[in-house]
Amino acid sequence: MTYASPLAAPSAAVIRPRRRSSVSRLLADTAVIARRNISKTLREPDSLLDVAVMPVVLILLFGYVIGPAISLAVGSGGGYTSTGAFHSYLIPGMLGFTMVNAAGGSAVAIAADMGEGIVDRFRSLPMSRAGVLLGRSIADLTTSLLAIAVVLVTGLIIGWRPHLSAGDTVAALALTLLFAYALDWFMLCLGLLIRSVEGADQTRLMLMFLLGLVSTALVPVNHMVGWLQGFAYWNPVSVLATACRHLFGNPNPAATSTAWTMQHPVVASLFWSVAIIVVFALAAVQLYRTRASH
Repeated sequence: MTYASPLAAPSAAVIRPRRRSSVSRLLADTAVIARRNISKTLREPDSLLDVAVMPVVLILLFGYVIGPAISLAVGSGGGYTSTGAFHSYLIPGMLGFTMVNAAGGSAVAIAADMGEGIVDRFRSLPMSRAGVLLGRSIADLTTSLLAIAVVLVTGLIIGWRPHLSAGDTVAALALTLLFAYALDWFMLCLGLLIRSVEGADQTRLMLMFLLGLVSTALVPVNHMVGWLQGFAYWNPVSVLATACRHLFGNPNPAATSTAWTMQHPVVASLFWSVAIIVVFALAAVQLYRTRASH
């Protein structure tokens, strides 16, 4: 009689590693990267100064220094005739302006990871390419949440109030968060294209002021030249600001414009956000694969 050796090799079914599905792998890698980026931010809280302090500075600057001068200059044609009315106009616009600033951190962070070789380490692991970027975008969304909270709390302190239903207020905040997530993907593309942290930071500032100032976010645009008004009315920051004013029940002088985006700001904001996510999420994954292969 023969006996099987206890040291005999186990069957192939025992030693064969269990393969994860592509979906479970993507979700697991996304969660790992998101935790990693959130933990890094918590260890370096000074990196949040631009979203925790700058909104407060800008709200006070526009609300008490620049705003009264604008109110005096445009009078009732601007949609507000007092400082308090301008504050109600300002806060919804500041949400859009601040989302551009908050999302800009994504460009700087991914450029830093590429420059420091973090991506090379990820490439040496069996990780999903999309999971790395998806985890980054989700982690950066928490920064946008902080920025939204700072703007709202500061607005409430200076007297801003939403005047419509709670559902409308929630819808405005959901639009803002969706827009922030869309901008994250756009900024990730910029960070992958620009090879230095300094370049990514300078590009972020340029876009913040271009999209934020040439818009209805902080000032009325009815006194701009015609071609600049056209850009401002289709600017996604303007669309979000107008949608939030509409849903908050705040002064909304852009509603008198005949531009389609100003007449249907909620639908236009949804369209802009979804289009940006679809286009730039695909572009970011392709750029990441190209950069990681070199």
